[in-house]
Amino acid sequence: MPTTYSELRAQLATLTTEAFRPELAEIDRLSTLEIARTMNGEDQSVPAAVARQLPAIAAAIDATAARMANGGRLVYMGAGTAGRLGVLDASECPPTFNTDPSQVVGLVAGGPTALVRSVEGAEDSRDLAVADLTALGLTDRDTVVGVSASGRTPYALGGVEHARRLGALTIGLSCNTDSALAAAAEHGIEVVPGPELLTGSTRLKAGTAQKLVLNMISTITMIRLGKTYGNLMVDVRASNEKLHARSRRIVALATGAPDEQIEAALAAADGEVKNAILMILADIDAPTAARRLTASAGHLRAALHPGGTRP
Repeated sequence: MPTTYSELRAQLATLTTEAFRPELAEIDRLSTLEIARTMNGEDQSVPAAVARQLPAIAAAIDATAARMANGGRLVYMGAGTAGRLGVLDASECPPTFNTDPSQVVGLVAGGPTALVRSVEGAEDSRDLAVADLTALGLTDRDTVVGVSASGRTPYALGGVEHARRLGALTIGLSCNTDSALAAAAEHGIEVVPGPELLTGSTRLKAGTAQKLVLNMISTITMIRLGKTYGNLMVDVRASNEKLHARSRRIVALATGAPDEQIEAALAAADGEVKNAILMILADIDAPTAARRLTASAGHLRAALHPGGTRP
């Protein structure tokens, strides 16, 4: 890593995410609508950049799902925008997939304070990354995803390097090619949407790219773990009125059963959507549904067809 200002400046000049766009040098002179159109046009490059990395993303997801199926955790870590995006993705897993809050964890350099304001120097500390992972009791069953637009952030790098030494699965997500982060990880994912509208403002296209990839990692991993039935969130946790209504709608979409039968099944299953669906489709009681789901490791399709292949 660079040790002087001049070395750092020289390194940043080589990064796509830091590149200067001469054609946008007078963007502040455009109308608001013209700037909005320009930004919208810039964003079109993001899905294409993600698409180029789909094989690497899929391989990382399959490896993550295998670890989590054996009791491992998924840990995101990054600084600034990258870290906040990881925390956001992790925090949405419990209500969406009924995961325990400890199963998917987001670590941001500087801790919770850094979610709402910058914590100076935190991203430059490899030691802080090691301390954060040590506090989690990281094991070789876990997966650590280092997220850094530049691919050189010491906090993300230090975390990935430490995790790999412990035998954990490591994924490095960056927005530059030939990044140190991708090289340090077992699975390197380099999504490069190009230079930003505002020079070096990686909360823009790079942030959008990172959000898309993190969505894929968590969502598809949960699909592989049986947290869905088709495209229905059958492990959704009904923690508010909207989700209670969604639970009933999911059972209705999966079974086509009348409201009275849905209400009875959900009541017998203590509100568990997956159990209620299995009860209705297999015409079994709640204890039998619970046993089948335990035997199938929570995969509803397998529980519907015990001893057979999943359709």
